Amino acid sequence: GTISLRPSTFMAAITDWVMSLQRHGFERIYFLNGHGGNVATIEATFAEIYADWSFAEERPPFVLKLKNWWDLPGVHGLCNRLFPVGHGMHATPSEIAVTQAAYPDRIKTADYSPKIAPSGPIRDALDYRARFPDGRIGSDPALASPEHGQTIIDAAVPALLKDVADFSNEVLP
Repeated sequence: GTISLRPSTFMAAITDWVMSLQRHGFERIYFLNGHGGNVATIEATFAEIYADWSFAEERPPFVLKLKNWWDLPGVHGLCNRLFPVGHGMHATPSEIAVTQAAYPDRIKTADYSPKIAPSGPIRDALDYRARFPDGRIGSDPALASPEHGQTIIDAAVPALLKDVADFSNEVLP
């Protein structure tokens, strides 16, 4: 199953991680995200952390960055080329392919219908389960393959390394 946290709990954890890293001397803290459902909470947490420093009229002793793996340069376009139909938003063939490339001995198959899951809004957990009982949103996971996953990894790794290097070398005021 999935471990779930309230947004407030996740925000508290992120804040504690940032403050702990700051106490240990970290000046740049990079969050690589792999789940779209985390984005709003992480961004809100960054805003709260920065607001504390702003209201104290102090410059924070660190900078924060969030990067979603699918937003790395070249990755989203590659995924759209590999999966022009049925990529979707959740349980996507790209994320499954990356997992298959990492764990080729653990690949599972499942029967599901329809082939491409419906799309729609995401509200609360009960609404989500009612709309998307198998967890898929607009996706056809059968399109995934370890080969596609390795292609995605091969594009993402250099893009990630460059993004981290750019963040590390960013000139701060």
